Amino acid sequence: MRLLYFLEESYGGVADYAHEQANALEECGVRVTLLTTPKYPVGRGEKYAIVPGLVEMKPDQPISNPLKRRARYISIRLGNYKRLAKYIENKGFDHVLVGSYSEYFAPLWSRQLRGLAARGIVFGAVIHDPVRDYVLGPLWWHRRSVADSYRHLREAFVHEAIELDTVRPCPNLRTTVIPTGTFPFPEPTRERGETRASLEIPESAPLLLAFGNIRDGKNLDLVVKSLAEHPEPYLIVAGTVQSTGQKQVSYYRNLAETLGVAGRCRWIEQYVPASEVANLFAAADGSVLTYSGSFRSSSTVLGLTVHYRVPCIASSGEGPLRTLVKKYDLGTWVEPDDEAALKRGMGKFLSNPPRPDWDRFLAENSWLENARLIRERMFQS
Repeated sequence: MRLLYFLEESYGGVADYAHEQANALEECGVRVTLLTTPKYPVGRGEKYAIVPGLVEMKPDQPISNPLKRRARYISIRLGNYKRLAKYIENKGFDHVLVGSYSEYFAPLWSRQLRGLAARGIVFGAVIHDPVRDYVLGPLWWHRRSVADSYRHLREAFVHEAIELDTVRPCPNLRTTVIPTGTFPFPEPTRERGETRASLEIPESAPLLLAFGNIRDGKNLDLVVKSLAEHPEPYLIVAGTVQSTGQKQVSYYRNLAETLGVAGRCRWIEQYVPASEVANLFAAADGSVLTYSGSFRSSSTVLGLTVHYRVPCIASSGEGPLRTLVKKYDLGTWVEPDDEAALKRGMGKFLSNPPRPDWDRFLAENSWLENARLIRERMFQS
């Protein structure tokens, strides 16, 4: 059994996910070739073949002109899908898994894939974000893009039971729920007390950690406001701002100053290497995953909280994050975008910490089960 794995996004959680999934598929007897970009991270114990035949979507330098930025994006996307189709034909692949579904500009690139599907090529896609709230261009174009992006697929893999909005009927499309395993993370290099001391955080103080890309949809302003209600906990915010259109770290710093909680906030405004991530989680008592109601996906940071066994304060819309936190009691759940609810939830977390069922989570959410389901569906006639 041979599988071509198509991955345009060679960075962040999507690349980590692809690596674990591809390795697990190899363990299940599937020979995987990953068609990706030259920037895909290697040296992580890959059991699969890597072909760096795609062009990187992210520019080396930011492009300020929005028209040039969009033109570049369209050109590269169309070129990458042409490369995919050519590679399928040249190498004789019958099964293709798209590592991260995207509908953007599908009317411009999907026709060739539909032709391949009509000849018997089986296409599947991992749909990390099945609810697509972001509308690019006019609504009619968005709807047509969504419809065209599903037409060549036979298999859709999601992390939460859902009826996909395919716009047009897709009677041959099958949807399968697959689990997400945890990612391998390093062990801490410092004791808990050492990390706290380096950040001037008292050993006895509850410590909350907000880790990852800093963006408006994580409600960090509500977290800072909640600190004013609860004088005990300290907060570490570690990561970088995702884009210029988001609130900058200076906004949250100024808010903390205004509310009189700046002395209990620590800001690490940079990319955090893996070893230091481990040290931060080892020092923390809780992880902050307070996504807005528009977030309906899974969270890579949740995997960190499970690996390091740090309970969370979490919120989001309906989706995998909500399901997993509630099912395994991984933390205190609060309604999204609600300052009063977050303040109450923080109080509950501090006074009555959750008791997560870590072992059951790990047993029921493995990469091998993920790969077994992918293999079963993709190679089933």
